[in-house]
Amino acid sequence: MIAPHTPKQNGLLKALADTDYERLLPNLEHVPLELGRALYESGAEQGYVYFPTASIVSLLYVMENGSSAEIAVVGNEGVVGIALFMGGESTPNRAVVQSAGHAYRLRGSLLRTEFERGGRLQMILLRYTQALITQMAQTAVCNRHHSVEQQLCRWLLRSLDRLPSNELSMTQELMANMLGVRREGVTEAAGKLQAAGLIEYSRGKITVLHRPKLETRVCECYAVVKRETDRLLAERS
Repeated sequence: MIAPHTPKQNGLLKALADTDYERLLPNLEHVPLELGRALYESGAEQGYVYFPTASIVSLLYVMENGSSAEIAVVGNEGVVGIALFMGGESTPNRAVVQSAGHAYRLRGSLLRTEFERGGRLQMILLRYTQALITQMAQTAVCNRHHSVEQQLCRWLLRSLDRLPSNELSMTQELMANMLGVRREGVTEAAGKLQAAGLIEYSRGKITVLHRPKLETRVCECYAVVKRETDRLLAERS
């Protein structure tokens, strides 16, 4: 049987105090997230925040010439749209569904009201924001100093942490856009990982065959972000 969708499949919503959760619940709208759907565009006003439950959303910085690079990912541990409770109405990045699934959305005005109440909800959102900033900063360092293969390993592991299986639906072209590198570089890196028996790639689907070995080939950036995220969000439950 397929488990019913509930808001508490998102870690932040699950961590709320009962009174906060019950107050938000009537306004939480379940929405399917299709692959490639843009939840908001660069510079556009954001009307909602999204709490993924079984999906992954990529935050991309888009250049004037249309090229882009991923700066962070958000899964069932977090929320998409932090600008709405951090004092802004928009950001220069773009939010695109990387792995299709589901989420719950809430009007930004309602979340701002709840955030301004203070208390546990505000603390949870601020700690998550710090974790997201850490991820963004480490991604920038990784993209500057580490090989495409190491970046791909980081990206795969980061995605697996937010999915219930070891399979990802992703084309090499989309991976190249996410990493901000040439497609040929991703093709070469994925080929090395496949030849080593770590992944299997065919027709837009990547299956991770040996996660422990993948972890031995990733750069330090994956562990740095995971350790800090686990530390910041450990007290939410």
